Amino acid sequence: MPPPCCTDPSLPSPVHEPVPVVTQYATADLIGRIAYEGYDAGNDPRWQTSGAPSRRVYARWCGHMCGIACLRMALLHRDGHAPDLFTLLQGARHFGAYIREAGSTEIRGMIYAPFARYVQATHHLPATVHGTLEVEELVGLLDGGRMVMASVSKEIRRPEREPERRGGHLVLAVGHRDGQIVFRNPSGHTPQSRSAALPVERFGVFFGGRGVSLQPSRRARPRPLPPGVSQPVASRPTI
Repeated sequence: MPPPCCTDPSLPSPVHEPVPVVTQYATADLIGRIAYEGYDAGNDPRWQTSGAPSRRVYARWCGHMCGIACLRMALLHRDGHAPDLFTLLQGARHFGAYIREAGSTEIRGMIYAPFARYVQATHHLPATVHGTLEVEELVGLLDGGRMVMASVSKEIRRPEREPERRGGHLVLAVGHRDGQIVFRNPSGHTPQSRSAALPVERFGVFFGGRGVSLQPSRRARPRPLPPGVSQPVASRPTI
């Protein structure tokens, strides 16, 4: 059963709590070295805890797992348990949320629409794609009890700096309180940047104006799957 912050309508401007921090890299303390010192993420000694089948596969995918880490945080909050990162990734890939072109090592994703279908069909978590989203609309979604996987600059982990671009990385916004957006950052390089809050205006400097909102207070009804897509075996329903 979802926690009270998801189900009690009397709570003003709810902040979802508790929401555990899940990082896209297996060892959170290595993120600073990976981001700023050229450390090879494939050398992470805890790579197996991600559920990756091999160190090579982990190294290929860990830099693309911010959205999957956000999903795992939302499921842990709602259910108290969740599949590991690479199980969730395999399910999302089954729905087409990540694509590797034939003969290429380039990974394209996370693609919002198939990801939302995966989240609803497999984990019964209502998900809505927002191709354009003003920061004020993001605040409205949070005040309405949703979580939002928000596209931001990866440099939101160093909010005192001005970003070179907006978007490109996903964080999980879990609430709005006292004029600040509360969020979890899967690639935060310090404990404070992984579980963080920024004034709405400052968050907007990094915000790319798009994302996916999640509604943990409800369970989505199963929808027909697209042609050629079957229920994935790797990522079983979270109940």
